Amino acid sequence: MPTFRAPVQDTLFVLNDVLGYERYSNLAGFSDASPDVLEAILAEGAKLAENVMHPLNRVGDMEGCVRNDDGSVTTPKGFKEAFDQYREGGWMGLAVPVEHGGQGLPYTVHSAVGEYMSAANMALMMYPGLTQGAMAAILVHGSDEQKATWLPKMVEGAWTGTMNLTEPHCGTDLGLLRSKAVPNGDGSYRISGQKIFISAGEHDMSDNIIHLVLARIEGAPEGVKGISLFIVPKFKLDASGNPGARNAVSCGSIEEKMGIHGNSTCVMNYDEAEGFLIGEANGGLKAMFTMMNEARLGVGLQGLAVSEIAYQNAVAYAKDRIQGRSLTGPKAPDKKADPIIVHPDIRRKLMTMKAFNEAGRALVLWTAINSDVAHRSEDGAERQAADDHMGLMTPVVKGVLTDKGFEHAVMAQQVFGGHGYIEEHGMSQFVRDARIAMIYEGANGVQALDLVGRKLGLNGGRAVQAFFKEVGEFCEANRGDEQMAPYTKALKKGLNDLQAATMWLVQNGMANPDNAGAASTDYMHLFGLVALGYMWGRMAKTAQDKLATGANGSADFYETKLVTGRYFMERVMPETSAHLARLSTGSATMMALAAEAF
Repeated sequence: MPTFRAPVQDTLFVLNDVLGYERYSNLAGFSDASPDVLEAILAEGAKLAENVMHPLNRVGDMEGCVRNDDGSVTTPKGFKEAFDQYREGGWMGLAVPVEHGGQGLPYTVHSAVGEYMSAANMALMMYPGLTQGAMAAILVHGSDEQKATWLPKMVEGAWTGTMNLTEPHCGTDLGLLRSKAVPNGDGSYRISGQKIFISAGEHDMSDNIIHLVLARIEGAPEGVKGISLFIVPKFKLDASGNPGARNAVSCGSIEEKMGIHGNSTCVMNYDEAEGFLIGEANGGLKAMFTMMNEARLGVGLQGLAVSEIAYQNAVAYAKDRIQGRSLTGPKAPDKKADPIIVHPDIRRKLMTMKAFNEAGRALVLWTAINSDVAHRSEDGAERQAADDHMGLMTPVVKGVLTDKGFEHAVMAQQVFGGHGYIEEHGMSQFVRDARIAMIYEGANGVQALDLVGRKLGLNGGRAVQAFFKEVGEFCEANRGDEQMAPYTKALKKGLNDLQAATMWLVQNGMANPDNAGAASTDYMHLFGLVALGYMWGRMAKTAQDKLATGANGSADFYETKLVTGRYFMERVMPETSAHLARLSTGSATMMALAAEAF
């Protein structure tokens, strides 16, 4: 059976030592989560993840969700009780403003705990995860009345939320959606249509489900300019604001999925259901992206989380499984064979996962801190820079971390050999669960197109130039430090490749858009490697500084950091050259064949 231990020490190292968490104490909420309080929160979150959420992970995979004849859905055994503990602990409202019933703590803290929860039980944590996205949209775009009506119970966790975007004929191209909204004349609308792939669309864990639904108001323009967003509750509210009569929204079926069986992914039918416009009419796309950006960062976190738990179990197996002898002589002479962790190819897999996980965690937390700065700083320039960072990094975090999360779940499964293919060891579930993260909230090819087609040129390239400047200045500042040379030289080479790729896109993408499309995925991963490499540069510098000042009994921890960072720079960072070489070939060969030739 799989095990899980939350990487609390590593999270604290990144937040306190690498990212300088205390420097942000002037921002709202940070003073309430001082370093000692932060450590206590992470410890409590770790206990909940390890002791409550994780034991139900395999239960959810085996049992799945059941749609009953009346359209209601029963979640796996223990899910409701676990969700109740999550709700009662105040975890849903951790980073929600106090005026709406939350604790007002940094989004960074929410993200740190979120990794533990998603690693422990990805399917279960999608129920509160979707609620976070819905709450974000209401917070930003809802009227004061809507915030007062819907948010308190959602923050409490008594009500949950969903995002209803996709239709049977319409995925990413939302301009094709057919769901319609007809005004009732009293400020409400009648919503009709069908949505598919709706995670947490129906379940038995909350008293009400608040669906955020994209639809076109009758007579609105075609395409994305005519899309509006609506609040459509499962139960209408009575005069006291409590769930009353059932609304005309129902679960038609539960999708039969490859993984995340513990989450009820539903086909939702709307038959003139009562709904309320959120934001401006025909302004649904803007409101949707508030949900989507929140969700995309959460999905990137899922990629990291699955990679982490798969890695932990691969390490445990590699230390326990004996097979063959070390190429340099027996390492366990008292046994008939050595543990497989002595073999270089097993080490390659484990080190690759370890190096990615630690840099990915730093990248997620760095991005989360920028989110807090963008929303909480009183300095306009700081807010703008942080918002630029968020826009640039969102597709990278989502696309790269989920691609690698799946790749590493497969890699961890390979460590188990034949046992990895057997369900009882749990590795199959990690592989199956990780696969969806590459698809939902915008398939990763779409993330790459967003990065290349929108984010690079936004505001004259202000965000990407700021990133180049920051990484370049870090390399330059440490150029004379021989101890840092293994990190800065590789990072500078990666940055040069990224800048060359960016220049190639500037010169060739506008002239032929297919060139940009053909280059996009390689560019996204090249960008991700440099971002992860920058995180390793900062972690290595911090570890060296700690060792130089005594390390306070943690020398082994910092030495391990330095070795892991060197592995990343030596064995992973050189992939930037391959990405640059591929994308520089352009689109000619890729687009040459007629469709009939395939």
